[in-house]
Amino acid sequence: MTEAFMPLMRNGLDPVPWLAQRQLEQPVSRLEFPFGISAYLVTGYDDVRSVIGDTKSFSNDFSNVVASTAGQATAAQDPGGLGFSDPPQHTKLRKALTPEFTVRRLARLVPRIEQIVAQQLDVMEARRATGSVDLVETFAMPIPSLVICELLDVPYPDRADFQRLSGSRFDIFGGAGTGLDAISESLTFMRELVAAQRQVPGDGLLGMLIREHGDELSDAELAGLADGLLVGGHETTASMLALGVVLLLQHPDVAAALRADDEATGPTVEEMLRYLTVVQLAFPRFAKQDMELGGQSIKAGEMVLCSLSGANRDPALGENLQSFDPRHLSPHLAFGYGAHRCVGAELARMELRIAYPALLRRFPGLRLATEPDQITFHEYSVVHGVDDLPVTW
Repeated sequence: MTEAFMPLMRNGLDPVPWLAQRQLEQPVSRLEFPFGISAYLVTGYDDVRSVIGDTKSFSNDFSNVVASTAGQATAAQDPGGLGFSDPPQHTKLRKALTPEFTVRRLARLVPRIEQIVAQQLDVMEARRATGSVDLVETFAMPIPSLVICELLDVPYPDRADFQRLSGSRFDIFGGAGTGLDAISESLTFMRELVAAQRQVPGDGLLGMLIREHGDELSDAELAGLADGLLVGGHETTASMLALGVVLLLQHPDVAAALRADDEATGPTVEEMLRYLTVVQLAFPRFAKQDMELGGQSIKAGEMVLCSLSGANRDPALGENLQSFDPRHLSPHLAFGYGAHRCVGAELARMELRIAYPALLRRFPGLRLATEPDQITFHEYSVVHGVDDLPVTW
């Protein structure tokens, strides 16, 4: 396997030692990918924070992806939304979306999230009668999917399709076109959803955007925003839920604290976000002009990849950050930083803070139904996770 894919590799929950070594010896280094693609990898916390927070020196625009992927990507595959746009387009879209993601506005979803979690715990209980239960299928995947469906007001008959659409977004081995083909399918679904909401705006996020910004935002822009919420809020939160359970089962003292004390939930979830860093690489950035970064000369137009998993374990942030400890309280970049920080960060936190204690209290004897070394982790993926997770109690 080429060295270029090492930033996507893990040993179970941990980044491979190569990443920490590269951070120590060459914190900004050049990587050569297949298909004639090259990039600079940034691994240190300060440098990563600087790059992903700087929209003046670096661009996220999708046109750069087209230019840098040697024909693997085309302009027609632009997913739109926030992740692949620059100001002023990014500013316009973010301004429309942000008010719906404040803690105050999201509070209305708490009862429904609690219902969804309880519903999936019931599903787990029912499945237990026939043997072990796949926590990914019954708990980790459906919870964020159903929450986003509630947020967007996706009709119930369409919810199975909605959940499926995020599955192949991060397949790096089919070439750049594989994940982009999945984006195209998702955008087709989202455009149909937007068209239906244009006719009869619902009570969800899309209906709100159409009522309040319908003259400012095109159908393509609305579909891009909805697709971004699917990508940013489904696969990532599902991976956190599954990997978080693996982590808690490895640390029964932390699990016991979550069962017993609501005050433990906030710090524990923050440390889980830092330690697991399921989104391993930030959206690619492209230099707007020639520059020097970490001793490397980067030319205008070259791609820069920021390792969030490397940054969140940077020894410069504190001691023993290769270990999991809710007492660390270290800053982290699990949701990114700056203008492109994940707009749904508070929603994700809300889901995690509700789901973990509910699971542990409902099934205090929860344990793996397989040997730990038999867990099938994603081998190479921008979003780290597990294929399945058999559990019992």
